[in-house]
Amino acid sequence: MASFVVEYDVEKNRREEKKRRTFEMIEVVASMARGPVFLAGEVLECLITFTNPMSHLSTSASSEMLAWASAQIHCQFHASESRVALPTQGTKQDVQAESDTVLIPSRGERGQCVLDTPPKILFCDLRLDPGESKTYSYSEVVPTDGPPSFRGQAVKYVYKLTIGCQRVNSPIKLLRVPFRVLVLHGMPEPPFPQDEEVAPSNPFLEEEEGSRRDTRPLERALDMLMITTSRRCPYMFNITNVRGKVAKFCIFKTVYRLGEDIIGTFTFSEGDIPCIQYSVSLQSEEEVQEQYQRRPGQAVSVTGHGRHLESCLHTASSHFSLPVPLNVTPGFTTDIVTLRWRLHFEFVTAREPVEAPVVLQNQSEVTVWTGAEHVDVDTFSWDLPIKVLPTNPTLASYVSQFTGTNSINI
Repeated sequence: MASFVVEYDVEKNRREEKKRRTFEMIEVVASMARGPVFLAGEVLECLITFTNPMSHLSTSASSEMLAWASAQIHCQFHASESRVALPTQGTKQDVQAESDTVLIPSRGERGQCVLDTPPKILFCDLRLDPGESKTYSYSEVVPTDGPPSFRGQAVKYVYKLTIGCQRVNSPIKLLRVPFRVLVLHGMPEPPFPQDEEVAPSNPFLEEEEGSRRDTRPLERALDMLMITTSRRCPYMFNITNVRGKVAKFCIFKTVYRLGEDIIGTFTFSEGDIPCIQYSVSLQSEEEVQEQYQRRPGQAVSVTGHGRHLESCLHTASSHFSLPVPLNVTPGFTTDIVTLRWRLHFEFVTAREPVEAPVVLQNQSEVTVWTGAEHVDVDTFSWDLPIKVLPTNPTLASYVSQFTGTNSINI
């Protein structure tokens, strides 16, 4: 009987201990206040809050302890096996024992970590009483030597801020906050001279000066971006096929920011060949570098991002407007892939002249004109290369698939 009572008490204590541990937790919330989109070279800031959610009035409330927490940025690369042939590497096993105290930000993720920043320690030996919260600020310059965020058909580049934390004698927990990186080539680096940081300054203006230095690289980059994409110079093109001139096309620039409208005009009255229909498509071309192509002569992957279609028979002039989506990736080049942009034109022209409807000057009755039932046509296409550059990251944040916030319970 005594043995039974002892075993019952032991089992009861185990259940109570398990139940108590179930309620023991710390909530970790990471939030990028300015949004989830950044230009390479600017400072990423994230507030990380650790909270003991237990009420001090609870009978099971107790202080919670964390051994350490650190954070760092990393970029994960993934390639399509059917399109990209990467060099064979030695077998790398992603083995980090759950009790290890080494932070590996890409643990458990597909692909390769192609870029990471040095980890920064947020704290060591944190004690949180019931209902208590503590917030730590993490800041890091987004590396300028990495690729932009990109999800293509052949490759993907994904950026994440990873916060690692661990209880004593417990497994490491990782909190990942994905964000988007836009790369603007030619951005000043470093963001400001190192001697500015150690130069004597007015202590009453320290916060203001620090804020001004942090925003200066972004302001310079955005000014350069505005100057580059604001230059207008009409470009004229004669659209012709084997039978003659179809139209004159005019576009005012070939460099655009994300979110801008691409506007072009056609003058068909200057053509000799009747144009029945035209279409203009905004397309991106993703080309794998030759040495990494899975098959010799592998085709370029083309993705459409908008199309304008119009019937234009007997039309003297016409125009189109195509917006550059805010969520696409500007052109870039890495060792493995190149992304380019173009306008793809398709024309449908008549082989023979098509008579226009005649309306008498003094005609009072309504006249209905019926088009020809059969017209022999030719089709041809033309590609015009353009450049797509980044935009203000704050503007791009409005349509981002990321929220810049994530949380975990540990």
